Amino acid sequence: MENNHYLGTEKVGKLLGQFAIPCIFSLIISCLYNIVDQIFVGNGIGYLGNAATGVIFPITVVGWGMSLFFGDGAAAHLSVSLGRNETESIHRGVGNAALCSFLSGIVIIAISYLFGDSLLRLIGATDANLTMAHDYGFIIYAMMPLAMVQNTLASIIRADGSPRYAMGAMLVGAVINIIGDPVAIFVLHMGIKGAAYATILGQFVSFLICAAYLLKSKTFHISAGSFHLDFSLLKGIMALGTSSLLTQLSIVIITVINNVLLVRYGAVSAYGADIPLAAFVVIMKLFQIVLNIAIGIAAGAQPIVGYNYGAGKYERVKELLKLIITWTAIVCLVCTVLFEAIPQVFIRMFGADGELYTQFAVACLRIYLSLIIFTCVQKVCAIFLQSIGHAKAAAPLSVLRDVFLIIFSLIVPVFLGVTGIFWAAPIADILAIAITSVVMVRLWKQLGAVNESKTAESHLPEYPTKPGVVVTISREHGSAGKYIGQLVAKKLGIPCYYKEMIAVAAKESGLTEEFISNLNSDENAVMRELYLSTNVVQDAITAQDRAIRKLADAGSCVIVGRSADHVLRNYKNIVRVFITAPKEYRMNKVMEMYGDSKEQAKKSIERSDMARSSYYKSITNKKWGDSHGYELCVDSSIGVEATADLILTYVKTASISVS
Repeated sequence: MENNHYLGTEKVGKLLGQFAIPCIFSLIISCLYNIVDQIFVGNGIGYLGNAATGVIFPITVVGWGMSLFFGDGAAAHLSVSLGRNETESIHRGVGNAALCSFLSGIVIIAISYLFGDSLLRLIGATDANLTMAHDYGFIIYAMMPLAMVQNTLASIIRADGSPRYAMGAMLVGAVINIIGDPVAIFVLHMGIKGAAYATILGQFVSFLICAAYLLKSKTFHISAGSFHLDFSLLKGIMALGTSSLLTQLSIVIITVINNVLLVRYGAVSAYGADIPLAAFVVIMKLFQIVLNIAIGIAAGAQPIVGYNYGAGKYERVKELLKLIITWTAIVCLVCTVLFEAIPQVFIRMFGADGELYTQFAVACLRIYLSLIIFTCVQKVCAIFLQSIGHAKAAAPLSVLRDVFLIIFSLIVPVFLGVTGIFWAAPIADILAIAITSVVMVRLWKQLGAVNESKTAESHLPEYPTKPGVVVTISREHGSAGKYIGQLVAKKLGIPCYYKEMIAVAAKESGLTEEFISNLNSDENAVMRELYLSTNVVQDAITAQDRAIRKLADAGSCVIVGRSADHVLRNYKNIVRVFITAPKEYRMNKVMEMYGDSKEQAKKSIERSDMARSSYYKSITNKKWGDSHGYELCVDSSIGVEATADLILTYVKTASISVS
């Protein structure tokens, strides 16, 4: 975090260009494999070939999603571990992620081969394209485990500080595919099998390049022991990768539903089942390119937005939001004009196999992509909200358009036939952008109403200079744990840190005290896992952990809350205390301290304890309040003085020196 201060001072336009452009290129390269296949298959084999590859697409997206599930999760774990200076588990995180990604690929192979053509029919294959789908898919499946590992490693390599290497590995594979496709299809006359072989050759070379990186990684050293499954570590990795998985699964659901509907309604139309399916595949590739550019802009901006929001620089946050939306809108407007003015150029790029196909594809392209500007702006707004830790709003907005699309894809064709499936997109876009606009206008007003806050210097503590005992106090809400910690510190003649550690973290990270203080508040408990996985929150947690270590390194002290027992678990002269009490006792304490009613006190205790427990589990993968994690667990209903004295007795009995 110390090196991130420039994110709050450099011109936002310059920062956005530096961060977004590499992200856009990486996303474009990542989707080149499938798009290149579509172009050469369409021109060399015809629209039935495109329809066949479209049938296999949902299966490959499942693999892509699983690889990101483990890859993005491991990448986030790597970044967080580096920030907290907890590097001992990074190599195991990498090994576990790669192994689980590989095993997931094996499972996909087993299911795909076991169910064979029955699975293909289930996800949209027709009598006309089934053989091609079978030939293409059964080759693609074979490389699935290694292709998934390559994608997982690419995410990890970027997090390890080598984004160009990761992009280069993907680019080499894409170039091999681009060269291999025309050679296999037009020179060797291998048909759709040739396209599949070219794809897996590119994937294999990319895998080898990414695997080679493990021999020269910057922040971890891989070994055989790295691949021993560690389920507690995997839980944390999977929690951090969940949002990536859900995004990909939504694509799978939409694609499968659309495939089935296109075959069903197309079969009773003048176009037949295969023309609508092939047209949809081509249109989705164009859609994917534009959407990836928009996502690249928003995803590249995430660290800049997150830092400035956490630092209370709300004017810069608003300026970034305007730039993100402006850049996205410009790209989408240019693409929309081209799609509406010369759609036949894009359709013919993927092959023009008959006048009926071209006529249908051109008309549906104009319909489906007519409001792509709304689609992209809506998606980048959801990513923006995630960037600032607003997970409760970001999660539903990220899938809002997809939910509407599924609903209207089922309804509109009943009245308009097969073209109604394409009309569902602009209808979904209008509704999704309308709801998103309400949320974003409300956020804009909130940002405008808050002055940029400054870190309060008055809270910064004077550090003691002699080493000695460090007592960490974890406590249930209403157990008087904070007061007991202050009492213990007073009796020992050492400092007690609570809000002070937040001030230290704020000063050194550039984030505001208010933002860091709210990390384990109960207001985000509903979406806590997703909230805690966001970049800005992870940065704040890292800053807080460093502050805790700085206070402990400075000398003997008492630290209350903030999972200090876990942060300092490897320190010598540490006494970790958990303070509990019967619920009735705690309710009375809350009523006494805050003037709450009995019912209010009960709800306050439940919310607060749930938030603390969830926060603790999220960052430690351990159960909050488990007696095995503490040297001393005390029931404070014996009285605050008696509890403080008991802690003091333990410290003296354990013969731990006090400065």
